[in-house]
Amino acid sequence: MNRLRLKNNKGFTLVELALVLVIVGLLITGVLKGEALIENAKVKKLVNQKQSITAAYYTFFDRYGQLPGDEDIAGAPPTDTDEGDGDGIIDAAERGLVFQDLALAGIINGSFSGAQTDVPNHAFGDFMDVRWIGNFGGAVVNSNCMWFDGVPAEIALQIDTKYDDGVNNTGSIRANTVYTNAAPKQFVWRM
Repeated sequence: MNRLRLKNNKGFTLVELALVLVIVGLLITGVLKGEALIENAKVKKLVNQKQSITAAYYTFFDRYGQLPGDEDIAGAPPTDTDEGDGDGIIDAAERGLVFQDLALAGIINGSFSGAQTDVPNHAFGDFMDVRWIGNFGGAVVNSNCMWFDGVPAEIALQIDTKYDDGVNNTGSIRANTVYTNAAPKQFVWRM
């Protein structure tokens, strides 16, 4: 008996299809894990940026007896020609001077002009600065704070929950709206 032989078998076996699906699943899992790792690294970088600026802020205060940007001491730091008013409040005109003073004092790296728009970007790409916050998110703050603009809502909530109380309008970390609103947050953290 002769068996019929089919020529040009062009299909895949179930084993081959299963193997391809397993490989695709592993690739998708790897990509998702990679995205989570990148997101976690950005969160850590933002927290580290806040902590390093806070350390620089207080180092400047220890060295000169006044706050960076707000200082009104001629020639302090060296080569500084822009002065604040020395009242302990970093107002709108002084917030660009904070990073200029810190850089001129050799406490942070970089070169800053003192303009309000010449400030560093945070880990999520928008700007950050130091400023006096009176009322924010419907609540009284009355403190100099780090201001982070454009922080994703889930990141703001994650940081607030880990380092404060997880509520957008109480504690030392605040956001401009509730965290359930998915819009990027203006996010402040007391110095």
